[in-house]
Amino acid sequence: MKKEKLVYRFYRYDGEVLYARRELPFEIKLTSQLILDEICFNWNKKKLESELNHAIDTNSKEAFLRLSELYRNYIWES
Repeated sequence: MKKEKLVYRFYRYDGEVLYARRELPFEIKLTSQLILDEICFNWNKKKLESELNHAIDTNSKEAFLRLSELYRNYIWES
């Protein structure tokens, strides 16, 4: 049986260049999501605290009760 030889010829590609998108590692995605969640949680908690303080200052009992129910989700611990 004869051995076959392969000969490669390289030609410059004249078409449109394709760029591959590099995927981010799972650890980076998870870390960034956890950081964003923590930032949003803290911002929402501070905003709710300021609204609660405003309700206390203005003696608005209805607003205080409504906001205190929402605030319980932020201070709940298992």
